[in-house]
Order: sequence, then C-alpha cells, then structure tokens
Amino acid sequence: MIIEYAPLVKLLANRMAMRIPPSVSVDDLASAGIMGLLDAIDRFDPSRKVKFKTYAEFRIRGAMLDELRSLDWVPRSTRKKIHQMEKAIIATEGRLNRPADDSEIAKEMGVDLDTYYDILNTAKGIDLFSLDGYIKNDKDNSDSKRTFKNLIQADGNPGEQVMTFEVRQVIVEVIKTLSKKEQMVISLYYYDELTLKEIGEVMELTESRISQIHTKTIIKLRAKLRLYHEM
Repeated sequence: MIIEYAPLVKLLANRMAMRIPPSVSVDDLASAGIMGLLDAIDRFDPSRKVKFKTYAEFRIRGAMLDELRSLDWVPRSTRKKIHQMEKAIIATEGRLNRPADDSEIAKEMGVDLDTYYDILNTAKGIDLFSLDGYIKNDKDNSDSKRTFKNLIQADGNPGEQVMTFEVRQVIVEVIKTLSKKEQMVISLYYYDELTLKEIGEVMELTESRISQIHTKTIIKLRAKLRLYHEM
C-alpha cells in the first residue's frame, strides 16, 4: 500500500510547498507524509465505511502540518502582524457591521495599503494550520489538529466521523460574515479544490491577488473563531 499511495504523498507535499517559504524542504514534508501514510495503514478501520484514500489523505496532511509546527517556520514578527490584523478586522467590522475592505483594515492598523499587502504576502501559508488552535474537541475540550478543509468538507466524508455538528455550524456561520468575493475564494479553493491560479482565471484576477484574498480571509476566520475558542 505504501508504494501505491506514495504518489499521493508526493502530490500533497508539492501542493503544500507552494504555500510556504522555500526554506521548508519538500522532501521533509514528503517524509512526514509517509509517516502519516503508515499511521493511516495502521489505524484504518474498514467497518467505518470510509474510503482508505480519503482517510489516508487526512492522516498525511496532519503529519505534514505537525512537521511544519515543529519547524516553527513563521517568524515571530509575522505572527505579531497577523495578530494586529486580526484585532483590526474585528474592530472595523464590529464598527461598520459589514465585511471590511482592505483600505479600511489598513487604516485601522495604521499602515498604508502597500504595507498592508506586504503583510499579507509575508503571511502566505499561515492558513495551513492557523485555524487549528481555535477548534475544540467536543469530547474533552482539547485543541483539535484537524484541517480547515476537513471542517468545511464534513458532509459525506470522514469529517462526518470526526467533526462535531456544533463545530461545523460555527464554521458555516462565520463564513456567512465574509464578503461575496471571500466566500467565492473559500468555496473554489476548499470545496472545488481549484488552485489559486485557476481561481484567478475564474474570477479574472491575478494569482497573487487571489493569494492575498485567501490569506486575508483565513486571518478573518481565525480572528472570529478565536471568540468560539474562548467561550
């Protein structure tokens, strides 16, 4: 089974590598992914009526995310700026009672638009696990390591086995607070599994602009899910 699913590991590693700095080795991600595949083989339970490939992808991604966490590749300065952006989003949208645009968020942060976009570009890839710490386990209230993709694709796949209805409802309600453009990016990226380049072609925007929208959207979700986490 390892040989059969090795191409899947390589595919997931390459996809993940596209969203993180080049300092992170694709080979390291692939090695972690192989460990996730072995874990999937060991833990797979056919009686749960879940396809092995789908379950394996879940475990492979999780192992790669754990590898990234151990590397702690996101600079502290970037984390600080992301936290400032989170607070600016909550403050601005709370005041306006609608989705805030880039200029409004930048103004709240006290920076110009060029600096704001630089922050988004620097934060590229933070979406890979930035939401994990804000999703609670329904049984013991502990932090979950499940990915955002698993959360919003819950119906009809292993997410139905491992995610709670309550958490999915929180995600749905938070997504409703996004702008139409942000919702479209989330839908095309996580539901339809289009690449950022393909989404750009659909929306007639550049790949870099779609990347900025995607990063901002994840930061928005992260900020709003913090409230759920702290309940």
